[in-house]
Amino acid sequence: MNKDLRIHSLRKETYAVHVRDCVIGGRAPVVVQAMTNTNTEDAETTAKQVADLFLAGAEIVRITVNTPKSAKCVPEIRKRLEDMGLDVPLVGDFHYNGHSLLSTYPECAQTLDKYRINPGNVGKKDKKSIYFTQICKIAKDLNKAIRIGVNIGSLDTDLVIQKMADNAKLSQPKTSEEIYDECMVLSALQSIDRALEAGLKPEQIVISCKSSSPMQLIRVYRNLSEQTRQPLHLGLTEAGSGLRGIVWSATAMGILLSEGIGDTIRVSLTPTSGHDRRDEVYVAQEILQSLGIRQFAPQVISCPGCGRTSNATFQQIAEQVQKYIRENLSHWRRHYKGVEQMSIAVMGCIVNGPGESSFANIGISLPGNGEHPQCPVYVDGEKVATLSGTAEELANQFIELIKKYIQIHYS
Repeated sequence: MNKDLRIHSLRKETYAVHVRDCVIGGRAPVVVQAMTNTNTEDAETTAKQVADLFLAGAEIVRITVNTPKSAKCVPEIRKRLEDMGLDVPLVGDFHYNGHSLLSTYPECAQTLDKYRINPGNVGKKDKKSIYFTQICKIAKDLNKAIRIGVNIGSLDTDLVIQKMADNAKLSQPKTSEEIYDECMVLSALQSIDRALEAGLKPEQIVISCKSSSPMQLIRVYRNLSEQTRQPLHLGLTEAGSGLRGIVWSATAMGILLSEGIGDTIRVSLTPTSGHDRRDEVYVAQEILQSLGIRQFAPQVISCPGCGRTSNATFQQIAEQVQKYIRENLSHWRRHYKGVEQMSIAVMGCIVNGPGESSFANIGISLPGNGEHPQCPVYVDGEKVATLSGTAEELANQFIELIKKYIQIHYS
């Protein structure tokens, strides 16, 4: 059995939750999510970022709803998206005052497709259950989905204190780490029960238990997946920035996804200088694509370079090809069915270059240090051309060949 079929067959059989035209769980493909970092009170900027994320491949986009003005802006954000011709599944992220905002601004509640609520901060003491139930009843009346998002940084304090006290009385107490794991899972399971008691159907509830620790995430989701059929949303709550955020996210989610755990994912990257918010979408797609779970874009295979590569030409070509793909992918998906399956190789010398290039649908093998200064191009295993010129000229010639290949094979 090939890898993608094997992983798909391992997927836990969960309820299918509909979020507008997107399905989370059941036997649906794993869904990529993203979240804006704009001030939702600025409807124009928020709508633009939602559109950018959606066009980059985010199938569901979450926005912060934390003030009366942000709640009032939600319908305007929806209208702006519709004016762009985009039907984006929108999630409202609520903490502390979600019950009040959803009740006071019914148009906001109606416009959103899903509500994200945190059982750890939905209310205090006796108000906790009241406010949680209030949100669930609004979701029930409007037939909206909810995500119950447990978070290690905002766990239910009363639950943790009680479990720690009970643990201290044991002859062989568990570690504090084990207690926190247990509390996260228990908070999720108790919240599911409360949501069902409030009238929500199982097909309206998504669960997450987020942590900033990859190993804790793996432990908790393995446990959770054995105890519920609700679809699971994966992600580190604070993955970090740059390489750290990418590696930690890929490690944790890659392990869980390879075990069939997870129905929707989000990569939470800390913004850095020059950061593009769409990066979290691209990383999530690459995680799924690397496991053979889904295909989002043509695969660019490029070598890392070594002492045999005398210049950076192959790097420049690889970057140009990747840029060309990103700029045209939305159009290709509409007009060239199956283009996501395409493989492109950009290699830097003759050691593995000709072989990798001939294995790809289309590939170029550049000369290395002291090697013949010509660049053979292979199409489906056959050498079809030999290119030469500057890095820019080579990139342009190779991209023209890619364009022709797509038009011929995927039209």
